[in-house]
Amino acid sequence: MDHEKDQTMICKDRDLVIILMILALFIGATIELSEGSTFAGIVLFAIAAILITQIKLPVTNSFESSARYLILGIFIIIADIAYNLKKGSTLGTLDTMTFFFGLSLMAYGTNRPQLKHIGIFGSYISGIFLPLYFVFYILFEKYSIEFIHLFDHYLILLPTVTIVNLFGIPLEIIATETVRLSGVEPMTIVIGGPCSGLYSMFLLIGIVVGYSRIEKMDLNKTLYLTIFVILIAYISNLVRVIVLYTTAYLYGIDTMLMVHTHIGWIIFAVVAGGIMYLMDIKR
Repeated sequence: MDHEKDQTMICKDRDLVIILMILALFIGATIELSEGSTFAGIVLFAIAAILITQIKLPVTNSFESSARYLILGIFIIIADIAYNLKKGSTLGTLDTMTFFFGLSLMAYGTNRPQLKHIGIFGSYISGIFLPLYFVFYILFEKYSIEFIHLFDHYLILLPTVTIVNLFGIPLEIIATETVRLSGVEPMTIVIGGPCSGLYSMFLLIGIVVGYSRIEKMDLNKTLYLTIFVILIAYISNLVRVIVLYTTAYLYGIDTMLMVHTHIGWIIFAVVAGGIMYLMDIKR
């Protein structure tokens, strides 16, 4: 019996890791399709689809099929598309995560256990991301709250400039979120928006919340993990920005922009995988 229990736990842990990889690949594919390489985006989607077939989780009563989730997911996606068509606006981060939320609900509403587990994780991740994005990027802007600009300046720009200056890279602060770099070519770099690292932080918080709910972790452990995730996400973003500075200094703005497109979701996948592993062994 103990052997069978151990085998079940190994399979479950393996499947949870695969689910996280699938979610990271879907997020990476979305970023690639919107900002980077269409070919890379299609490849990432294809890999995610292949990984879905490798999940062996059984059907449980808590994941019974529900058509209302499927219908709600379809409605959310159609409503977002209709809104953008009416406004004549282009799709952005908020739309991407809204689509992700709708697709997750659709997956949860099917009768396939593989899709259901991906759907519930995706619903938690996007369900946490969307209200946080609304508060920090829409509500704060509407009421002229300068949190994002202050965060970018004091917690991203100043630390990263100080670090790269220690390594002899000539970087000068010329505005709240802007630096001047003299490398293979003179350039100015704006640290703002996605460079704040808050997007990844929101996604990782969603992973912790989703995992803790599924695994029924106690509140104190969930809070500790959330604080840990916020710290790791912040440090990881500092590393990302420093890599971008260094790339721009050594190879120029075009290479830096190419690295900028890909490095964010790659770091997210690595960090998320590490956090998932820690959550599993500390469970």
